[in-house]
Amino acid sequence: MTLPGLFITGTDTGVGKTVAGCVLIRGLRARGCSVLPRKPVESGCARRGGVLWPADGARLLEAAGRDELDRVTPWRFPHALAPDRAARLAGTPLHLDALASACRPVASDDLVLVEGAGGFYSPLAEGALNADLAGALGFPLILVAPDRLGVLNPILLTAEAALRRGLTLAGVVLNDPGEPGPEGMDNAADLQARLQVPLLRLGRTHPDRPQPPPDMDAWLEQILNRRSAP
Repeated sequence: MTLPGLFITGTDTGVGKTVAGCVLIRGLRARGCSVLPRKPVESGCARRGGVLWPADGARLLEAAGRDELDRVTPWRFPHALAPDRAARLAGTPLHLDALASACRPVASDDLVLVEGAGGFYSPLAEGALNADLAGALGFPLILVAPDRLGVLNPILLTAEAALRRGLTLAGVVLNDPGEPGPEGMDNAADLQARLQVPLLRLGRTHPDRPQPPPDMDAWLEQILNRRSAP
């Protein structure tokens, strides 16, 4: 069975979903996968050349080697708020079915990589959370979190929420938060004792050109094999 897509979510906003998404795209492309990036809605967009510029969507697009930014991020808003509120303030309410339609595969050999907005239970559209978009698409989840003290609780809560909604947690990415944790902290080991999913740790990387770590291919192999089994 071919994997149609992956849905990147986070424990919160600002945890490095786009960096993880770019690394994931580069790793998939290195394996010969055709990747379609999608961040269907982005708020907090600045103006560039008179138009709202989706910085995260543009980074995903660059990583994928595609030139269709309007398809990657069709909805853009200036207010740095949850997308549903930013959309209302702009007079353009968002609806779940439209977001889901924008994220579905175009061709059978494309793997769609969707990045949500904020955390798994963050508001996204009228009456809908990021979790609802993930459910509508049915893609396995990649959960991104900062590798810092206190992160085990939101990771495990998100994993349980996904399970209750019938979604598959395919993998976890721990991003380097930029400062060391307390002596003895080992979130990776603690998570591996509690979650039976592939875990990837990302070190500090340039946000505009994030590169896959050495163990990226082995991590992807686990995810793709888990989802390709009958």
